[in-house]
Amino acid sequence: MYLLGYDIGSSSVKAALVETQTGRIAASAFYPKQEMPIEAKRPGWAEQDPEMWWEYLKQATAEVLQKTQAKGLDVEAIGISYQMHGLVVVDREGKPLRPAIIWCDGRAVPYGEQALKDLGEGYCLGHLLNSPGNFTASKLAWVREHEPEVFKKVFRFMLPGDYIAMRLTGDMRTTISGLSEGMLWDFRQHGIANELIDYYGIDPTTPCDVVPTFGWQGELRAEVAEELGLCKGTPITYRAGDQPNNAFSLGVMNPGEVAATAGTSGVVYGVTDRIDYDPKSRVNTFAHVNHYPEEPRLGILLCINGTGCLNSWMRHNICPNLSYEEMNDLASQAPIGSEGLVVLPFGNGAERMLENRDLGCSLHGLNFNIHTQAHMLRAGQEGIAFAMAYGMEVMAGMGMNIKKIRAGRANLFLSPLFRKALAGVTNATIELCDTDGAAGAARGAGIGAGIYQNAEEALSTLRIVDTFEPQDTDAYRKAYETWKKELNNI
Repeated sequence: MYLLGYDIGSSSVKAALVETQTGRIAASAFYPKQEMPIEAKRPGWAEQDPEMWWEYLKQATAEVLQKTQAKGLDVEAIGISYQMHGLVVVDREGKPLRPAIIWCDGRAVPYGEQALKDLGEGYCLGHLLNSPGNFTASKLAWVREHEPEVFKKVFRFMLPGDYIAMRLTGDMRTTISGLSEGMLWDFRQHGIANELIDYYGIDPTTPCDVVPTFGWQGELRAEVAEELGLCKGTPITYRAGDQPNNAFSLGVMNPGEVAATAGTSGVVYGVTDRIDYDPKSRVNTFAHVNHYPEEPRLGILLCINGTGCLNSWMRHNICPNLSYEEMNDLASQAPIGSEGLVVLPFGNGAERMLENRDLGCSLHGLNFNIHTQAHMLRAGQEGIAFAMAYGMEVMAGMGMNIKKIRAGRANLFLSPLFRKALAGVTNATIELCDTDGAAGAARGAGIGAGIYQNAEEALSTLRIVDTFEPQDTDAYRKAYETWKKELNNI
């Protein structure tokens, strides 16, 4: 028997089948095999067609079923992880009214900033734990002003994972964790953020009904089951944004524990039991997957938009004939600090960590007589690690004492240079685990379906496969100070 997990990213859609009894990942697949397109009709915009997610989900499902020869009856429950902060608006039939405005789209920044001024920090920070910023509610406010004919037809607005769940079940539902990431949850009132909804002129009936993160969320419709090769009535029993889900996948559930990713974007996500916020909203606080009013579990999320984007750009434009492994080897030939060459990795839209400024990516200190291709590649990876360290200083100001970072063995964490730079500059131990978001969603579904009693049982087979202790901390801190000086001069 199996559990099926989906991870709806902005680069690809992944599926994983996990054996219920052993916890082993039996098969995984992702589509497309190249990165999914993101349409940018204007600078700072980023949209995707929700139907594209669905088509790739079907292909990924077919591949994992084929790899295992599993039948529909073998799948006991389904879980969903998804790219956070997006906006999908649908009509009464569940048809998208426009492309999804995804997480890295910056058009809603002015709306969030104005809401913060008008509603006041006391409400926004005290109740939402963040500025309304560039999150889902503010994106809907943009639609209301600029696309009034679309807005009039909106029956429900939802996050990307809510949309996929609706395609599976026919039901329009969301979670507290999801609402909190869209600035739609009031942590003081333990309910919908009606004051912000009223301010934006949103009909209070348009948010979806709330279901538990772990638990029954709907059942697979007959026609969809036939389309996917699954069984009618298979329950969907887990749903979470990609970063809370990544933390869950890595066993990061309790105060003081920290998870990180470095895919398209770079994220450090720490768990706390304090209902707290950063006064400048440079890092953001959301409900974690195991948050309850009587037992708070909040995720403090640091996001840098352009980590994997920068590394991919470097490969395609600086060394197009090298593999990522060869690129890492070449970068390691340059010394720590890249002999004064600094890359600020902020070329993928407005950065929350920089108070929603859109600085672009920039290069500083280039010397034609010293610097080589190797220096450029090293400065790029160090710039990403230093940007994470910069944000972690903000998290430290909120009481996070980060001594250990847990991550999946994927993306930039495959690079020895990046691991050494991040460990060296933060003085934190890095633990790598062999898991991913789709497998985590599958295991979450096992909890929601009652197959596993708790997270400890669901993650009992999780293993740390590599550990990296800090080295060369003095050299990395010196390079970081040079990097930070360049950032502060902008």
